[in-house]
Amino acid sequence: MDAAQRKALNAARRAQAQFDQAQERVSTSATARRESFERAAAAGLSMAEIAEAVGLHRARVNQIIHGK
Repeated sequence: MDAAQRKALNAARRAQAQFDQAQERVSTSATARRESFERAAAAGLSMAEIAEAVGLHRARVNQIIHGK
């Protein structure tokens, strides 16, 4: 393997590692969002009230809470 190939391979590995980290952050954020919506619903807020507060449609809030 020549220097250019090693450099390209290292760049690909770095990019994959960054991608994996970003996906983990998205997954963690999605879980936190779902849990916060569940707490809001458990506190008595309607889907419409939660949706209005976060700028989503109430059907989308319902989908998020129910894991769809």
